[in-house]
Amino acid sequence: MIQIRKTYNQVNPELLSGELKDLILTQGATLDENKLETFTLPDESADFISRMTMTFKMHDKEMMRVHMVGTARGETKLMIDIDEKLFPQEKLNALQTDLDFMFGSYEVKKQ
Repeated sequence: MIQIRKTYNQVNPELLSGELKDLILTQGATLDENKLETFTLPDESADFISRMTMTFKMHDKEMMRVHMVGTARGETKLMIDIDEKLFPQEKLNALQTDLDFMFGSYEVKKQ
C-alpha cells in the first residue's frame, strides 16, 4: 500500500475533489463511492469545512481511497491510499505530475 499526503492552502476542497476525481478517472479507474459533507465551522457561520471520501476500482477491486478535509480559506489536507498492485507506478507518476501541475503552487511545502 502506498500513501500520498499533501496539504494545500487557499484551495476550495470541492474544486480539488472534482479535479482529482477527473484525473484518477483518466487513468482508467472507475468511481465506486463519492461522499462529500460540508459543515459550518464553530463561531463562523460564513465559513465551512468540507469532508470528502472517494473510492476507485480497477478490475472490480478497490485500488484507491481518497480522503480530504479542509476549508476554502484555510488548509485542505489530502490523503490517498493506493494499492500499487492494481494501480501501477507509471499511472501513479502521471497522477502525481498532473496533480502537482494543477495545484502545486498551493501546496504547503514541509520545512
